[in-house]
Amino acid sequence: MFLTISTTGNPERPATDLGFLLHKHPERAQSFTTSHGTVHVLYPEASTERCTAALLLEVDPVALVRRGKGKGRGGAPDSSLAQYVNDRPYAASSLLAVALAKVFATALHGVCKTMPERAAAPLPLRVEVPVLPARGGAELVRALFGPLGWETVDAEPVALDTEFPEWGDSRYVRLVLEGELRLADALNHLYVLLPVLDDAKHYWVTPDEVDKLLRAGDGWLAAHPERQLITARYLSRRWSLTREATERLELVRLAEAEEVDVEDVDNAVDETTDTEERPVPLAEQRREAILAALGAAGAARVLDLGCGQGQLVQALLKDARYTEIVGVDVSVRALTVAARRLRLDRMGERQAARVKLFQGSLAYTDKRLTGYDAAVLSEVVEHLDLPRLPALEYAVFGSARPRTVLVTTPNVEYNVRWESLPAGHVRHGDHRFEWTREEFRSWAAEVAGRYGYDVGFTPVGPDDPEVGPPTQMAVFTRTDETLKEVTA
Repeated sequence: MFLTISTTGNPERPATDLGFLLHKHPERAQSFTTSHGTVHVLYPEASTERCTAALLLEVDPVALVRRGKGKGRGGAPDSSLAQYVNDRPYAASSLLAVALAKVFATALHGVCKTMPERAAAPLPLRVEVPVLPARGGAELVRALFGPLGWETVDAEPVALDTEFPEWGDSRYVRLVLEGELRLADALNHLYVLLPVLDDAKHYWVTPDEVDKLLRAGDGWLAAHPERQLITARYLSRRWSLTREATERLELVRLAEAEEVDVEDVDNAVDETTDTEERPVPLAEQRREAILAALGAAGAARVLDLGCGQGQLVQALLKDARYTEIVGVDVSVRALTVAARRLRLDRMGERQAARVKLFQGSLAYTDKRLTGYDAAVLSEVVEHLDLPRLPALEYAVFGSARPRTVLVTTPNVEYNVRWESLPAGHVRHGDHRFEWTREEFRSWAAEVAGRYGYDVGFTPVGPDDPEVGPPTQMAVFTRTDETLKEVTA
């Protein structure tokens, strides 16, 4: 990974002042060790008229693998292959952003004790990144950097193979930025937007990333027209963190418009006297209902079928009564996010022995799913086409046959209570159907009778006297050990 920062000057203001601002002497090549490799800083040219600082990051693939210790236990579904076939060492992304923050930390904060007036003044800058991953192409690059004061934003697509132009362009671009900006502002733009363009980070995003984003985006992010996209991608689409960042940025924008401090805008509520109860999200109510049903069933070994991003698996891990937890999903990407959420690569041996994540389709029988106390299908069945539902029924109730099966699904009758949901629309674009309470009970009773289960029903969320609860849950309990013959 390679990046250059250039400036021009004159005898009164020599370009070599860049060395003072970056706190790296132009006459020396310096190396710095990071957790993922080595960063080199050198100056290909350093004269009164022109000075260029180059940052070269040599990624250590062995260090990348070692930092992912435990991935062999399921830290990432595709980790074994990714250790050998991975484009991260060759593309500027969050690895380069972290290297920038480490090596140019003082410049990033706009501090220069030797030349404070130079640090506070705009410089004629040229920044070049020869290879930059850009999910969104050159148009997105211009949309992100264009509003930030850069006079030139040149994003030239990199061909997949120059010998075969018919193959078209890759998702990489050659980036050149030119303009008069403070060096600190330019570095903060790069620090935030490099991983945003890549739409990936090499580490798990925690709540303190919100503070990092707001600190680096101070003075430009709140008013940026692509603020929502930047925030969502920078925080790896963790919606709770994105929502928090968006709310805080909106306060900053309002404060700037009113020319007052943020504290003066955010004063509507006295935190010492705020006793208003906030509504519990339906997803959280659903997890609590599932946990209560699993506890009542006395389950210790649990399958989360269609585990998605691992929220339920994470909740189960907090309770020691669950000795084995298996998350299954057809989406490798969802399993990768789940592994990050659970921090499997940092988990201790004893805790890691309790959890597994693997890819699988519920449309097929799978011997790995047999022998468990309970299985959870939370908001899963409605994502299948109805003709494929019998295959799932047999795979779970006929083949795996856990002692208890929990199924939750939306109650379509409740949709009229969602003010933001247009009439006649389902709650999610991928829902193939949504059942009424009668349709759900009829389906559940038929499945229970066919495969030897009893079934009961539990409302999840506020139980409206007219339209019922927003989520309906069926609790299946196995009554016999012999599979009944499946009727045609």
